[in-house]
Amino acid sequence: MNLNHIFLFLAIVSPLLVLARAWRPSAPYHGWRLAALVVLAVTGCAWLLWPKASGYIGGTAWFLLLFLPAIALRKITELAAHGQYKSAGKLGAALQILHPTAELREQVRLFRRLKSNAAHPRAFSSVPDNRDIDYGSRRSQLRSAPAVLVLILANVLVFLFEISVGDWNDPRVLHRIGALEPHAVVSEGEYWRLFTALFLHGGFLHLAFNLFALYFLGPPLERSIGTMRFFACYLISGLASSAGVVALNELGLVRVAEVIGASGCIMGVVGAWAGFLLRHHHTPFAKQRLANIGLIVVIQIAFDLSTPQVSMAAHMCGLVAGFFLGLILAPRPVAGGVDPGRSY
Repeated sequence: MNLNHIFLFLAIVSPLLVLARAWRPSAPYHGWRLAALVVLAVTGCAWLLWPKASGYIGGTAWFLLLFLPAIALRKITELAAHGQYKSAGKLGAALQILHPTAELREQVRLFRRLKSNAAHPRAFSSVPDNRDIDYGSRRSQLRSAPAVLVLILANVLVFLFEISVGDWNDPRVLHRIGALEPHAVVSEGEYWRLFTALFLHGGFLHLAFNLFALYFLGPPLERSIGTMRFFACYLISGLASSAGVVALNELGLVRVAEVIGASGCIMGVVGAWAGFLLRHHHTPFAKQRLANIGLIVVIQIAFDLSTPQVSMAAHMCGLVAGFFLGLILAPRPVAGGVDPGRSY
């Protein structure tokens, strides 16, 4: 996979999404507009002057001006919600270097006042109550998601084995260790490839992207539907993804020689989230979360169309399978019960 191309894609699509969300009248933190525009400007200039390195330059701007501030703001909210106003204020003051907005400056001033006024520990109204903090932010994400932890470790161990065997870009090596090859599955009956290909990856970057997506999307879904159901959703979506690629190849709708990676499983998790949220559409913020899932799907489709090395067929088959599994495996809504999608 071309790293410059991936970073260029992120540096263009991510700021456009930020602009689309931040330009609404009710959207908070209007400083995101300026940051997104700067990232687009830097990326555009880099593309005109140094096209072969434009992705790296734009990606660096995206990381510093959009990604890091987003992570830091979330951490600030968590610290403030736990009453750690001093730490939240320090982090906010440091963040102003990358994100110098009026909203953040006002928050830092509020944190300082709250720190010195023990009589009003909850005066900062825009910080949620402890009960509203994501369960995974209070404890390790993976500690409460054993299936995700096991799957991450399995992918890493298989990748280490892959490295020990030979070059991960060599089709002969991939064939030997279980890459999905439609011809081998149909003509030679090597059906085991439908499964083994799900744990093989074409390099560190391929593995890192898939594991990051699994770490981000997996734990809250596992906590919502249960460990065994999550395992089933992940693996069945992956198998359906592999089988779909083979079927589409036999029908002549796609032409693939080898397919590897957990992307079909990951898109199955995305689809399962959509099915789960649709099943629980009555819960607070379900529509907003469904819209977020829609954005993920749109971004994935755009990336697939612009990157010939990836299998859009595998992604979409996994997505569809995961969606129906989400509908089937989602626990039934309980009247007056706890919002099952709260942790998303």
